[in-house]
Amino acid sequence: QVHLVESGGGLVQAGGSLRLSCAASGFIFSSNVMGWYRQAPGQQRDVVAEMTSGGMTNYADSVKGRFTISRDNAKNTVYLQMNSLKPDDTAVYYCKLKNIQSTALSYIYWGQGTQVTVSS
Repeated sequence: QVHLVESGGGLVQAGGSLRLSCAASGFIFSSNVMGWYRQAPGQQRDVVAEMTSGGMTNYADSVKGRFTISRDNAKNTVYLQMNSLKPDDTAVYYCKLKNIQSTALSYIYWGQGTQVTVSS
């Protein structure tokens, strides 16, 4: 089993910064993807940023240049540095781990979510 624990959310004014952390425990495959998704009220959950165990990254267009994802593989922890925050960034942010067993088989786990609120 895998357990994800997020931290770092909160309330910040527009233009401010926050750093989210997500620590994974349990059986983590050597090939995996860790990342962040977000879900605003009434909206679907969308990808914010992802990073593979090999270091490849993917960002949503809306956060490029403002958010940076990083990870410490030794600690099975992924971070999201969020700068120049906007009210539109307000959402519950979820950590996601995808354990990749093969090209056809993977296992997905979610954290409990952390609220990020950006005031105008």
